[in-house]
Amino acid sequence: MSHAPSDRPVKVLVYSDDVNTRQQVILALGRRPHPDLPELEYVEVATEPVVIQNMDAGDIALAILDGEAVPAGGMGIAKQLKDEIYQCPPVLVLTGRPQDAWLATWSRAEAAVPHPIDPIQLAEAVIGLLRPSVPATH
Repeated sequence: MSHAPSDRPVKVLVYSDDVNTRQQVILALGRRPHPDLPELEYVEVATEPVVIQNMDAGDIALAILDGEAVPAGGMGIAKQLKDEIYQCPPVLVLTGRPQDAWLATWSRAEAAVPHPIDPIQLAEAVIGLLRPSVPATH
């Protein structure tokens, strides 16, 4: 059986200085959070320069950035990406608390999910961000 190009995995960048946070995100989403989406391929990143390098390469479909990461927080990185990358892919920011959602808005992230990570809330946000880019099959 041949696979259509849309069956190729989509790359999701997961940034946090904390390996446990990266693992929580990946475990919460799994390989395919929704049947309408292609399989996800994760790019785990622990430092800001590597986030910028991966995003500049242009093959990332979604960036999930930890707003609590140090020394570079995900919200500041999100704002930089949105300011500097033409047609920047969607960004989801993990906030320290639900009350920090306004900061995610400032960062121009398309979605925010608070710590501790709720797998259902995270999956719904990711599906909402990736679904518009999934080509319709006719």
